[in-house]
Amino acid sequence: MLRLAKLHGTGNDFLVLDRLSEPGDVPDAGTAVALCDRHRGVGADGLITLLPGSDGADCAMALRNADGGIAEMSGNGIRCLAWAAVRAGLGRDDRLVVDTGGGRREVGLERGPDGSLVRATVDMGPVAFEPSAIPLHAERAFDLEVPVDGVRYRGDAAGMGNPHLVLLVDDPAGVPVAEHGPRIERDGRFPRRANVEFVAPAGPDALTMRVWERGVGETLSCGTGACAAAAVAHRRGLVGSGSGCGSPGGSCSSRSATRSAWEALWSTSSTSPSISTGAGREPAPPGAPATPAHRHRGRSRCRPPAGAAGRDGVR
Repeated sequence: MLRLAKLHGTGNDFLVLDRLSEPGDVPDAGTAVALCDRHRGVGADGLITLLPGSDGADCAMALRNADGGIAEMSGNGIRCLAWAAVRAGLGRDDRLVVDTGGGRREVGLERGPDGSLVRATVDMGPVAFEPSAIPLHAERAFDLEVPVDGVRYRGDAAGMGNPHLVLLVDDPAGVPVAEHGPRIERDGRFPRRANVEFVAPAGPDALTMRVWERGVGETLSCGTGACAAAAVAHRRGLVGSGSGCGSPGGSCSSRSATRSAWEALWSTSSTSPSISTGAGREPAPPGAPATPAHRHRGRSRCRPPAGAAGRDGVR
């Protein structure tokens, strides 16, 4: 029997498995697919494994998407991992250092009177616009055109430790994300496929976004996607250096410390989930009857979407 924590950040939900004492026992792709299945498994956008740190890191994060593929980094996922790490006694009073597939990240911790985590601020590192760092097979990351079913999208690529394509649209609500997202994800210019953000300005310091995540599908939010969208919009002069990014799952804020005209250091600042945990279960064998997928639900203290107060954020 696996014991899992089910958490979410603005609706982007994850299973977190503690392997601090068993670092050699990391779930494989098939296990991730079975556990993330929303009908026969527990259900989630991804499976995170909490591992011991090394060379000054408090811990490490291994992440598999719902399709079993390895993901380098997740902004919402690392906040969920921070909750589990603090519960396991890791981190200094105000800081957690995490090694990810996209590089080392630092999480600022705000604790409650009982020592529990109530807020996490993630330093997401520098945004990359250099094609080789995204990676992207193109001369430039800017003004990329993507034609799909007679619609011609335009936007910029960006790297947040994982690849993103930020497309500027009139209204994200009107985009056929489920139809166009999987095709754009596999654009041949992105050798590792792409996370795709459909973004529109909603004010001088606000964006609205829907996202198609590589290896998952449309999700309620995306932390690295929110930062990529903010960086692209800021470079284009559409928002300031601090902006909020609203998605169907809620809102995350981003801020930058500009290093140059083309590079900014972005961090997400959003409240860490407050979560109940329970024993997970092994994946159901093929042909087994479906079981309830959301037995262990969590409540986020991130800002919920309008009208969603009081609901838990698990789809």
